[in-house]
Amino acid sequence: MVIEPERPADHAAIRAVVLAAFVDQPRVADLVELIRASPEYLPELALVARVAGEVAGFVMVSHAELVGDSGERHQVLTLSPLAVAPALQGRGIGSALVPAALAEAARLGEQLVVLEGSPRYYPRFGFRDSRTFGIQITLPDWAAPEAGMVCPLPAYDPRVRGRLVYPPAFAATGTGHS
Repeated sequence: MVIEPERPADHAAIRAVVLAAFVDQPRVADLVELIRASPEYLPELALVARVAGEVAGFVMVSHAELVGDSGERHQVLTLSPLAVAPALQGRGIGSALVPAALAEAARLGEQLVVLEGSPRYYPRFGFRDSRTFGIQITLPDWAAPEAGMVCPLPAYDPRVRGRLVYPPAFAATGTGHS
């Protein structure tokens, strides 16, 4: 397996992997394209995992904001989506993509990464309940409160707190719940 930043030639294969992984949520594939076209896009944090030269998995980390009680804004990162081709799930592809993205975000001097995800899966990568950091993530009604998660990176400043505000791409696809 090789993990590297996406290339324009990968876009169709990435869309196919995301559509297959999110078969009941096809707008997630649209989210990827909208983030790419936005100022929140970070090309070095849109990573593919290649198996036998083919795109087998994808993770995208992009900018979002936290808005504090006094209205102060802090730029943070959000991890969405993480997708692995269904036929290749359970083989460690997602477990390789997430740490690679977190390491690159840390190298770039970013403070923290937020996500909505499984509290059984993401803690192995350092994600913890966002509420313990004073960070509010509005979740869908069906999600457990601990599904709002944060991974602090080495540059994290604990004074960075507030309510997560997703970028417009999330609202346009109905995938963010600011």
